[in-house]
Amino acid sequence: MKVLYAIQGTGNGHLSRARDVIPALLKQNVTLDLLVSGIQADIQLPYPVKYQLKGLSFIFGKKGGVDMWKTYYRANSLRLQKEVKSIPVEEYDLIINDFEPITAWACKLKHKPCFSFSHQAAVLSPRAPKPKKKDPLGKWILNNYAPTSHQFGLHFKSYESGIFTPIIRNDIRLAKISKGDHYTVYLPSYSDEKLFKFLSKVKGVQWEVFSKHNKKEHTKENINIKPITNEAFVKSMASSKGILCGAGFETPAESLFMQKKLLVIPMKGQYEQQCNAAALAQMGVPVIKSLKNKHLVKVQHWLDTDTVVPVDFPDITDKIVSQLLKESQKKY
Repeated sequence: MKVLYAIQGTGNGHLSRARDVIPALLKQNVTLDLLVSGIQADIQLPYPVKYQLKGLSFIFGKKGGVDMWKTYYRANSLRLQKEVKSIPVEEYDLIINDFEPITAWACKLKHKPCFSFSHQAAVLSPRAPKPKKKDPLGKWILNNYAPTSHQFGLHFKSYESGIFTPIIRNDIRLAKISKGDHYTVYLPSYSDEKLFKFLSKVKGVQWEVFSKHNKKEHTKENINIKPITNEAFVKSMASSKGILCGAGFETPAESLFMQKKLLVIPMKGQYEQQCNAAALAQMGVPVIKSLKNKHLVKVQHWLDTDTVVPVDFPDITDKIVSQLLKESQKKY
């Protein structure tokens, strides 16, 4: 079987997950090609990528949301159309798509089945938690950004059949867990200046901030700002007292797996993260809306408590991949 695995390259979560999905696919004795589209990731795949595309990336801003102007400016619709037409999806027996728009639309235009294997597929389920505040535009974008014909979803809980618990990469499963003196911070949609202004008001706490906006490590008062590398980030999380991050999927799931106390801030105007925040809040994870001073009290309360949300995230990657391949053979 000839398989194309298409991965979203906006942020690090999709590529981190792919590091474990790829070996599981190779165990199935398939001929595997990889496609990555997007320009916002900080990590690389340790496997050859056949198709590397610019795709359609959401560009992180510095005030807690997506920079829509930069996103629009870099979209370049003519380039996107050329990329969609350039991918020979008809040459593959199976297309697996992790929220990647180029192959999703190539399959849609050529009436080719496309199997979503992503967190977004689970978020769209009617049974998955949703925020109280409606966001019709955000929901429409999530539905149409990378449309697929079949869905395999990943979420914090298995809300229905076809939704599985998170894939926790081996880097995290094998990490040595300890409780050090620092808190790990990953909020890529905020500038270093904004983070420093807020976090420096919390006295007596050591913060390790992983930054998309700075390539050199430096320390200012109680805040150590570091560039993002996979090894440093995993080590920091594993040895932390707790983790403050966005309401994405991978980092919160990995934090919960490592039994770290967790505080999340969903990105502004990002429907998926609002949905994740709703799911995490149901589980007992505290959520704040922004880095405004009025939320310092809730941050301090989180620091003063040791409440950890218990989860069970078994290693079922091989099982999910095997089920996906069997399902695809039924559909074709």
